[in-house]
Amino acid sequence: MAPKITRPFCAQLGKCLHSQFGQCVAIKQPGIPAGVLQSQLSAFSSSASRNGSVADPPACLFKPLNVPHKLLMGPGPSNAYPRVLAAQSLPLLGHLQKEFHEVLDEVKAGIQYIFQTQNAWTFAVSATGMGAMETAAVNLLEIGDVALVGVNGFWGARLAEIAERNGSVAKRMVKPMGQVFTLEDIEQGLKEHKPKVVFLTYGESSGGTAQPLAGVGELCHKYGALLMVDSVAILGGAPLFMDEWNIDALYTGAQKVLSTPPSISPISFSQKARDVILGRKTKVRSFYLDAPELANYWGCDENPRRYHHTAMISSVYALREGLAEVAEKGLEKSWAQHAACAELLYEGLDKMGLELLVQDKSVRNPCVTVIKVPEGVDWKKVSDHAMDNHQVEIAGGFGELAGKVWRVGVMGYNCTPENVYKTLAVLKEGLDVHWKKN
Repeated sequence: MAPKITRPFCAQLGKCLHSQFGQCVAIKQPGIPAGVLQSQLSAFSSSASRNGSVADPPACLFKPLNVPHKLLMGPGPSNAYPRVLAAQSLPLLGHLQKEFHEVLDEVKAGIQYIFQTQNAWTFAVSATGMGAMETAAVNLLEIGDVALVGVNGFWGARLAEIAERNGSVAKRMVKPMGQVFTLEDIEQGLKEHKPKVVFLTYGESSGGTAQPLAGVGELCHKYGALLMVDSVAILGGAPLFMDEWNIDALYTGAQKVLSTPPSISPISFSQKARDVILGRKTKVRSFYLDAPELANYWGCDENPRRYHHTAMISSVYALREGLAEVAEKGLEKSWAQHAACAELLYEGLDKMGLELLVQDKSVRNPCVTVIKVPEGVDWKKVSDHAMDNHQVEIAGGFGELAGKVWRVGVMGYNCTPENVYKTLAVLKEGLDVHWKKN
């Protein structure tokens, strides 16, 4: 696991970096007599103090930064790879410099690999996964456009709200959490609502499902619709083939299987989606999330790169290393590893007499397992026991499942048998204390 990060550690690292790079800022400025700059600064400081315009600095910033190490076995974020954490301490580059553009190109190639796509418009949004969700929605949908939204958990409901705030129309297909949509369900919605876009969540972290996608893209195209897919809580943990499955807009987050801090989110648009965006009647309502502008900055078109925004330099480094972890392991091995650890978790929960929300194993999300809280058990006492005594995160449910389930995530750096066994042991201990069986 990653080392505990403390202020002394950060300070030591800072001194080390200063010793290597500090001389570049210590150059004596020509034409300024010795001591003049210091005296001017002192005079300014005294004047500001006399005028009473500067408040005292907050006392909390004089205390050491102390971040405890916890095992994050909830639905995300997961613990970061050590190489990911180390990458964020590398020197900053200018966001328009060629060396940074080379890193962007490497990240693009990595995203194309994990998405299994050749799409030219493949890049990352300077935002969390929800920012990528909004990017897909506001670029593909104009005012009055209809989106057919699969709502079987939190994320479908969120996409529907984003679409409506965009001035578009959300037609909801609704299933209870823990269930998925059939091709018949989707075709019925396509016939009835004639949407421009169909949205599905591949890995639903609130309900624990993995939505089957084979054949969905082809069906959407038959009815003239585009397929948008959320893969935040499953990408890298289960098979996904963007091009083969005819997905038109696909996005994910960095903090799940990629085990990278949340802040930057991969996204890709098919040629069909790209044509729709470039043929819009109106400008994208968000400049920050404008896909053609972002694609140009990331070097995804034939034009010279233009400034769009200051990219999250250190987050790009981190994402690059998270992608490298998956690439070095290989997607097929990563999928198999997550499936195997999920099976260990299912077996252990069954031995404890616990029931899973998703009964059909074929549509379970291997990365996030949703467990029913037994009658007579206070879910929070068990979760608090795990955190207070073992520094292990076991999350609760939300929405209609609040207070009714626990959610255990096994993703990326945390996806090991040892972590599964530890989580099972901690959960059992909490149940032994707080579950008074008849």
